[in-house]
Amino acid sequence: MRDHKVRSGDVELAVRERGEGRRPTVLLVHGYPDTGAVWDEVAGLLAERYRVLTYDVRGAGASTAPADPGDYAIPALVGDLAAVLDAVGGDAPVHLVGHDWGSVQCWAAVTDGPDGRPLRGRIASFTSISGPDWRHVAAWARRETLGLHDDSADAEADRVRVRARRAGRVLGQARRSVYMPVFAAPKAGEMLARVVAATFARGLKHAEGGEPRPGHPAPTLAGDARNGLGLYRANLRRLPDGDATALVPVQVIVPTRDRYALPDALLSARGHADPLYVRRIPAGHWVARTHPDRVAHWITEFVDHLEGGPDTPDLVRARAAGRPGGEYAGRLVVVTGAGSGIGRATARAFAAEGASVVVADIDEGAAKRVADEITGSVDGGPSWGAAHPYGVDVADAEAMERFADHVTETFGVPDVVVNNAGIGVAGPLLETGEADWARIRAVNLDGVYRGCRLFGTRMVARGEGGHLVNVASMAAYAPGAQVAAYSATKAAVLRFSECLRLELADEGVGVSAICPGVIDTGIMHRTRYVGLSGAAADEMRDGLAKVFARRGYPPERVAQAILRAVRANRPLVPVAPEAHLALALDRYAPPVNRAVGRMIRRAGERYRGALPE
Repeated sequence: MRDHKVRSGDVELAVRERGEGRRPTVLLVHGYPDTGAVWDEVAGLLAERYRVLTYDVRGAGASTAPADPGDYAIPALVGDLAAVLDAVGGDAPVHLVGHDWGSVQCWAAVTDGPDGRPLRGRIASFTSISGPDWRHVAAWARRETLGLHDDSADAEADRVRVRARRAGRVLGQARRSVYMPVFAAPKAGEMLARVVAATFARGLKHAEGGEPRPGHPAPTLAGDARNGLGLYRANLRRLPDGDATALVPVQVIVPTRDRYALPDALLSARGHADPLYVRRIPAGHWVARTHPDRVAHWITEFVDHLEGGPDTPDLVRARAAGRPGGEYAGRLVVVTGAGSGIGRATARAFAAEGASVVVADIDEGAAKRVADEITGSVDGGPSWGAAHPYGVDVADAEAMERFADHVTETFGVPDVVVNNAGIGVAGPLLETGEADWARIRAVNLDGVYRGCRLFGTRMVARGEGGHLVNVASMAAYAPGAQVAAYSATKAAVLRFSECLRLELADEGVGVSAICPGVIDTGIMHRTRYVGLSGAAADEMRDGLAKVFARRGYPPERVAQAILRAVRANRPLVPVAPEAHLALALDRYAPPVNRAVGRMIRRAGERYRGALPE
């Protein structure tokens, strides 16, 4: 470890060097109110492979402050970066990594504008963490609030909902940024800086999960917080000049629990960098302190590739996630029971948003047909995303183990798993034999357990979060005669999901239970009716199928509800008015809920009595 002093105008910058000098150079730039010591864990890991530079920005740590307390404009910060490279950067282009304000200034250095011209050709790549280019954010906010999207194909109600959601995201980012004008205001900024200095260590521990250690928070924190107000006062009123297009490969690390920046704002770089690599992690703003191993791994994988190393499957997915397009671009989604009904609609919906989808079904032929629909090879339609069919019976434990291994080894760890496979058994419980009971439990409940355990374990081990979606039914909370076996499995799936959600919350893995109502999926034709002869069972199937068809609630609407559940990490999602009503009755008027069940039972008995023997 070697320390240097570098002159930049009237300030002296404290620079620290780690690693061997002949290796590629990685330069880490910190934000507010940190010093270069915030990078100690990451820098130590990177130094095993690279030459690593960190420095305290002007006014922070061991670096001096400018004579003019307002001399913190982006051109001055980029000038400091250039001075560090001139003094100790070496001859080869360096790989930049920036966090918070360090990332903001690095964006100016790597984009096509006058601020970055002094560094043209001297930077090989840039990794941005929680510090977007403000020009990108401004363009994103205009696009979201003005509705500058091609949504002409959407239904009017969907367009209104989507536009409201987009505007809500912009307002959400504005709420997270409300502290910035306070920092920029005279006197109020100094008061808030004192609060930051007094509470930073406690906030880092309780809100971020980062333990304070020597060097961070820095012993100079009070002065650093006060000096750093110049960052806000010098830059809030101006966007960097010039084009916002990046001139080097860019990697954006998105901490999905960042209290100061929404993922959408951090992803505003899409369309402004090519190639752009996107990584997501369920962590807060100071992810470099709380997850240094993961941050260092991503930087290493990115830099190694640009220095001639392999293009790994994870890099391929990260690059796909960086392209403009659907919300799930670059994500891998697994859907079971995807050969028809809700599963088919869900696979198509995720693919339409750019995801690669593993289409799994007990009927491999049906899975292949759906995969063909998605890739457009059936009717020559658009290719939304990659689709991969797989035949598997979720009731077969060994087959599910092989399935999970195949998916992980071939495509990587899924980001979303939709456990949708299910069957129906109807009729009196007293006439439901052991075989029927075992089969419905094995598919409807054990299949969900296996999907969650096998893929959830891999999500947790990967450390990048994920989402498990378990399709239950309104039958989970709406008692009904003749469906005891089916309702029991769906109620178990609901409570299973609620418990698992609590277990996995700290791992960044969300769990949602979907409870559809009467959906026209064709499940009635596949339901086994116990206690009825063949002709009577067939007539029962046909009659109930007509009821579901007349209801006219398509599985595509359930699929959209699943996408919204994943987006918002919702725990329980009833779908269709009757499902919402039954849930309300179950919670607030259980006797009424049971009375409705009795009414339906009597209607069913009359219909059953009219069936042939």
